[in-house]
Amino acid sequence: MITAEQRDRVRGWFTGRLPDDLFEELTELTVDREEITVIGRIPEPRLTEDASATEREAALESRVQEFRERTREDRMAVAREAEQRFSRKVSWGVECGGRRTLFTHVAVPVMTRLRQPERRVLDTLIAGGVARSRSDALAWCVRLVQRHTDDWLAELRDSLEHVQRVRARGPDTEPDRTPSPDGPE
Repeated sequence: MITAEQRDRVRGWFTGRLPDDLFEELTELTVDREEITVIGRIPEPRLTEDASATEREAALESRVQEFRERTREDRMAVAREAEQRFSRKVSWGVECGGRRTLFTHVAVPVMTRLRQPERRVLDTLIAGGVARSRSDALAWCVRLVQRHTDDWLAELRDSLEHVQRVRARGPDTEPDRTPSPDGPE
């Protein structure tokens, strides 16, 4: 489970490291145990007001493809640094004209191939002690049919972050500097 502070460090690193002209805005950065997904907004193609839906779709597709090809070298350089620094694969995507396109992303086998959003659900259940493994977590999710998933998982993540903050202030975080009443041993 990644904490909000760790997520902020990763986001801060990417914000500082990405070339200024790569995206109009870094819209989303998602992190789990295997992958960092970076999604940014790129400019929409300029179309006439009377452009058809087919023309608009073709223009969006070609804009995304042009961006992908033009920025490949820069994105690969950033990904290499990030993968070394954070020990996770980096995946890329863009938002353009209300459409989201992922270029690459990791599919990790569990019992089936799951993308990052599904793996994050399973990892939260494991971190919260609800399940012992991703397979157990997946079975639990199927039985529950993701009833109240968003609210419940947000509450669980908040609780886990609180637990991690409390652990960080615990007695094992700093050596005991109080002298023994019996003197040195």
